[in-house]
Amino acid sequence: MKKYAFAFSLFLLTSFTQAHVVLLDPAAAAGSSYRAALRVGHGCGTEATTTLRVLIPEGFNAAQPMPKPGWTLRTQTGPLAQPYTLHGTTFTEGVQSITWTANTAQDALPSAYYDEFVLRGTTPKRPGPLWFKVLQQCANGSLDWSEIPASGTSTHGMASPAALLEVLDIQSGTGHSH
Repeated sequence: MKKYAFAFSLFLLTSFTQAHVVLLDPAAAAGSSYRAALRVGHGCGTEATTTLRVLIPEGFNAAQPMPKPGWTLRTQTGPLAQPYTLHGTTFTEGVQSITWTANTAQDALPSAYYDEFVLRGTTPKRPGPLWFKVLQQCANGSLDWSEIPASGTSTHGMASPAALLEVLDIQSGTGHSH
């Protein structure tokens, strides 16, 4: 009986997390390269997703989006609250948002399917939560995944939580990666 209860609990948790925009890998080492795959589990009701806009959280540096076939990619840059140094160069501006827009109705993401929108960057050196706010747009509506808890990281009870990345205080190894 416990086996079935565990399986049912896992099913409920999985179903719940697929109802929101979530990160495939919800944790990363502080000060390391990180590949953020944002999973979009449904459209706006029965409508297909036509645009996905991601706000880059402060401290997530050197953000670079991955192009998607059939989608136009746009980045918005601006001044950083905290400059950072990478490979000997100090950056005072950076990517603040990334937007993917379907080129045609046939390229849009149907509500019955899921997909991933990918970007990479460097996590802050200081551990703690990073929240990726996401605006999901459809032909006649939108979903604003931007709720952040007042304290802590529990999104229990939130209708539209932002995607959480837990930045952890662990050593990511001595290798150099991009």
